[in-house]
Amino acid sequence: MDVALGLLVLVAVVCAGSALGRKINVSVPLLLVLAGVAGSFLPFVPRIELNPELVLVGLLPPLLYAAALKTSLFDFGSNRRSIGLLSVGYVIFGTVGIGFVVWWLFPEIPLAAAIALGAVVAPPDAVAATAIARKVGMPRRIVSILEGESLVNDATALVCLRAAIAAIGGTVSAADIAGGFLVAAGGGLVVGLAAAYVLTELRKRIRSVAINTSTSLMAPFLAYLPAEAIHASGVLAVVVTGLVMGTKAPSMPNGAARLSQRSNWTTVQFLLENSVFLLIGLQVRTIIEGVQGDSLGSARIWAGCAVILLAVLLLRPLWVFPATYLPRLIPSVQRNDPAPPWQFPAIVSWAGMRGVVTLAAVLVLPADLEHRSVLVLAAMVVVGGTLALQGFTLPALVRLLRVQGPDPREDALNQASLMQQATAAGVERLQELRTASDPPEVMAMLKRRTQERGLAAWERLGRPSTEASTPSQRYAQLRLAMLDAERAKVLELRRGGEYAHEVLSEVLDRLDVEESMLEASLEELETSDGGGERAARPGGICEHLDSASSPAVPPDAYCADCAREGTTPVHLRMCLACGNVGCCDSSPGTHASKHFDATRHPVMRSAEPGEDWRWCYEDDVLG
Repeated sequence: MDVALGLLVLVAVVCAGSALGRKINVSVPLLLVLAGVAGSFLPFVPRIELNPELVLVGLLPPLLYAAALKTSLFDFGSNRRSIGLLSVGYVIFGTVGIGFVVWWLFPEIPLAAAIALGAVVAPPDAVAATAIARKVGMPRRIVSILEGESLVNDATALVCLRAAIAAIGGTVSAADIAGGFLVAAGGGLVVGLAAAYVLTELRKRIRSVAINTSTSLMAPFLAYLPAEAIHASGVLAVVVTGLVMGTKAPSMPNGAARLSQRSNWTTVQFLLENSVFLLIGLQVRTIIEGVQGDSLGSARIWAGCAVILLAVLLLRPLWVFPATYLPRLIPSVQRNDPAPPWQFPAIVSWAGMRGVVTLAAVLVLPADLEHRSVLVLAAMVVVGGTLALQGFTLPALVRLLRVQGPDPREDALNQASLMQQATAAGVERLQELRTASDPPEVMAMLKRRTQERGLAAWERLGRPSTEASTPSQRYAQLRLAMLDAERAKVLELRRGGEYAHEVLSEVLDRLDVEESMLEASLEELETSDGGGERAARPGGICEHLDSASSPAVPPDAYCADCAREGTTPVHLRMCLACGNVGCCDSSPGTHASKHFDATRHPVMRSAEPGEDWRWCYEDDVLG
C-alpha cells in the first residue's frame, strides 16, 4: 500500500511540476529538483534512499534508449570526433583532475577513492543535458554534440569507476585499465549491434501492434543485461541499439506499431526523466545528515565541496577549448570541418549539468570506505551546483553570446521543399502503377489529396497569424467540428443499445485516428504562424517577386563570406538583384539576411539543387 501511494504521489508531483514549469516558463528539471529539496525536509515525507542498482539498471537503460531513438545516427557520425573527445577524453581528464583536487583537499581520503569521486562527477548527465538543451534552443550542431556526449560518457565514467574501486581494494595496473576499456567498448558495441539485429528481425515479423510495442519496451534491457553479463559496457550497448533502431524504424513495416512505439516511449521518457530530478532533490536531507559528526569537520567539508564544484566548472572549458581548436591545426581537419566561432565551445563548456547517475554511482562506493559520506556529499553538491548555476544561467548565456538556434522559417522552407519532392515521387509512382481499368475519378482523387498535403506546407510560409486561415487550417477546423458531431451521433446511438460494443468501438477508434492527425497538423500550422517579423502584403501580392529576374544559379555556388570567416554554411541563398550568394539563417553567419540588411535587395532564391522557390525580405512572401 505504501509503495502504491508513493508511486501515485511521485507521478502526481511530476505532472503538476511539469505543468507549472511550462506555464511560468521555468525549467521543469530545475523546478522538480527544488520541489524534491523542499519535500526532503518536510516531516511527513518519508526518507527515500536512492538505490544505485535501481538507477543504473532500472532507470538509466530506458532513459538512454529513449534519447538514442531520437538521436540522428548521421549527426552522431558527422560529429564523432567532437563527441569522442568529450565522452572519452574529457571524462578521463576530469576523472584524474578532480581526483587529485579531492586528494589535495582531503589527504585523509585514499587517492583511489578520490579518483573514484572524479569518475562519478566527470560526466554530464544524459537527462540533464538534453532536457536543458532542448529548452534553450541552441544551434543544432551543439545539441547534437551534447546529446552524443551524454549518451556515451557514462560508459567511460563507469569503467573508470570500476578501476578506481578495484584499486581501493588492492592494486590495479595500467594494462588492466586499458583492457577494461577495450572489453567495455568492444563488447558493448558488439552486443548493441547484435541486439539491434535481433530486435529488427523480430519486429519485421510481428504484425500485432501490442506485441511489437512490448518488444520495443524490452529493447534497452535486451541490450544492457547481456553486455553486463560479459563485463562489457551495458550503457554503450543500449546506446548503440537505440541509435540503430531509431535509424531503421522509419523503414520498417507496420505504421501503427511505429506510432504506438513513439507514443509509449514519449510517455516513458517523460515520467522517468522528470522523476529522476525529483529523486535528486529528495536525497538532500539524507545526504546532509550523513556527514554530521565526520572527523573532518563540518566547515572543512563544506568548503572542500565548494572547491570541488569550482574545479568541475573550470576543468570543462580547460578541456573543451583546446579539444575544439587544436585538431583543426591539421590541414585536412580544418579543410573538412572549419573551426566554429568561440561562442560554440563556450556554450559546450557551460552545458555540463550533472544528474542522478552521479548520485547513484557514488553510492556504489564500498560501505566501509572511510569518509564515504563526504564523497557522497561532494557528489550531491556538484549535482545541485551545476543544475542551479549552469541550468539557470545557460539560456541567458546563449542570448548574451547571440548564438542563434534553428530558424523556424528556414525549417518550414526546407520541410515544404522536402514534402514537394516526396509528393513528386508519389505521383510518379502512381503513374507507373495506373492501368487502363483504373477509374479516372480514383486517379484524380489520389493526385489531388497528395498534392494538397504538399501544398499545405507551403501555405504557412510568409502568412502572419493576423490574416485569414490558410486552406489547410480551415479544412482542419471544419473537419474537427464535423468529427465532434459524428462522435456525438455515435455516442447517442450507443445509449440506444442497438449496436454491438465492438462495432461502436471500431467506429470511434477510426474517428480518433483522424482527429489525432488533424489536431497534430493544426497545431503545427498554428505554431509556425507568426514567424515573420514584417507584415505581408494583402493576399500575398508582392511586386518585388513579380518584377524580379530569374538568373541561373552557378554550379559552383558558395558563400564567400563563410569562406572568409571560416564558418560552415547550412544552405545557400542567391540574391536576384546582384547574384550574391550567402548562407541561410540557420547558418552561423546568416550572410543572406545580412546582405539584404546592407543592400536592401528584396528578393533571393534558394541556391540548393532541386529547389526553385524565391523569398521577398520586404514583404515576407514566398514565391
